[in-house]
Amino acid sequence: MKVLVQRCKNAKVIVENEIVGEIEKGLMLLVGITHADTLEDVLYCAKKVAGLRIFDDADGKMNLSLNDMGGSILSISQFTLYGSTEKGNRPSYTKAAKPEIARSLYEKFNEILATKYSFTVETGVFGAMMEIDFINDGPVTLMIES
Repeated sequence: MKVLVQRCKNAKVIVENEIVGEIEKGLMLLVGITHADTLEDVLYCAKKVAGLRIFDDADGKMNLSLNDMGGSILSISQFTLYGSTEKGNRPSYTKAAKPEIARSLYEKFNEILATKYSFTVETGVFGAMMEIDFINDGPVTLMIES
């Protein structure tokens, strides 16, 4: 499992000209699932996201977690995180999990962030063409991999 974490000032996802998810200050997540991922991977990545101390404290030091500063999460499914460009110029997505497996684990990931860690979690539409509009704060961008 891969989660690209981006600290943001605001973020929204648009599907067919309609905003389907929107947050103010918080984290914008791109979430990729591969064939071998299990609930253990989901739990690990959710715990890492919840515990990341990447928000500035009063001294301007990255020392606060999302929970500390009261932010939200915009989570977007992103199979292209498992795109391979090793051969040729057209990416191969054979390492990405099949949609029915990926959807289940992606939804569980969001559920855990919302229930176990009490975050407000907005999402896009799994498998849809989406437009993501956000302001990366910092910029701060990190990759979490299980």
